Amino acid sequence: MTNSVHSQTTFKTRKMVVTAMLAAVSSVLMFFSFNVPLMPSFIKMDFSELPALIASFALGPVSGVTVCLIKNLVNLFFSTTGGVGELSNFLLGSLFVAPAGIIYRKLKGRKGALIGSLVGALTMALVSVLTNYYVVYPIYTGFLPMETIMGLYQTINPSVENLWQALLMFNMPFTFLKGMASVAITFAIYKKISPILKKE
Repeated sequence: MTNSVHSQTTFKTRKMVVTAMLAAVSSVLMFFSFNVPLMPSFIKMDFSELPALIASFALGPVSGVTVCLIKNLVNLFFSTTGGVGELSNFLLGSLFVAPAGIIYRKLKGRKGALIGSLVGALTMALVSVLTNYYVVYPIYTGFLPMETIMGLYQTINPSVENLWQALLMFNMPFTFLKGMASVAITFAIYKKISPILKKE
């Protein structure tokens, strides 16, 4: 009984430590954002969801969401959107890694990981349209006029007439591909690092 309690305590402690380490890596990665071709300059790519996805697979969806929370709390000190961008990032990141982790726990193996990742990435991409339209962009217009924002979209695709079209044509596919980029890297390295994370 004592050994069982000790083992559970050790596991919980290790889980907290590994989650914190992955959150630290995620926080750093969030600073290394970069522009991508065929996207407006204010939309940037980063891989900060990668450690959260790894945490969700290795330690469970709660750890994945915790990584998303911590990285945004850290970056809140450097926010240029009054915390709205971080709130949106936390929500979308959680909608990405939580379904992936939940489905993976029920359906182990690469198939479960792939299905979970696809569901998470699609959920994140769809919800991003709503959060951007109703939350993020209304805040951004305080710094950048909507005419300027639309002009950046129209420079790439002149047929874009309104924000809804812009979000559907640019932001939604970009958000999905951003998620899948993290999935591709995770699939490439997960088998190598999983024993370390789980201490197998």
